[in-house]
Amino acid sequence: MKPENQKTIDEFLSRADEMGDDIIAQTEEWLGVVPFIFTLMRERPEAFALSVLGDYHTARPASLDPKTAELVAIAAAAGAGADNCVRVHIGTALKEGATRDEILDTILIAGIIGKTRVLAPALRAFRDRLPEADSLSTSPKNRS
Repeated sequence: MKPENQKTIDEFLSRADEMGDDIIAQTEEWLGVVPFIFTLMRERPEAFALSVLGDYHTARPASLDPKTAELVAIAAAAGAGADNCVRVHIGTALKEGATRDEILDTILIAGIIGKTRVLAPALRAFRDRLPEADSLSTSPKNRS
């Protein structure tokens, strides 16, 4: 790494503990709660500052308005099975102007895509293990 870049990183990391307090306060203002993972990660100030700041800037891209970003966060959290994250981001989406219907539709779309996570690998294994299953599904008597 170039010395000037290393110097910038070293200066940033030297202030990580101080930034951690600001990050916690800003997160509570933004989400209305401080996720428990943040309080534990905060014990490692450098990793915490780098991780959370990167996440924040990714979660709030210039190309999406805050409401849309929160709807995406709800869908991603639902797909990941992160129940507490779903709750937190529902609250933040409401704060950003999302309606009940927008949130419900977001969750339903996530659910449709989420079931693919179960069906696709299971049906591939089924097809691979029982090759005749492919031919059965395309036979005329099984099309109805």
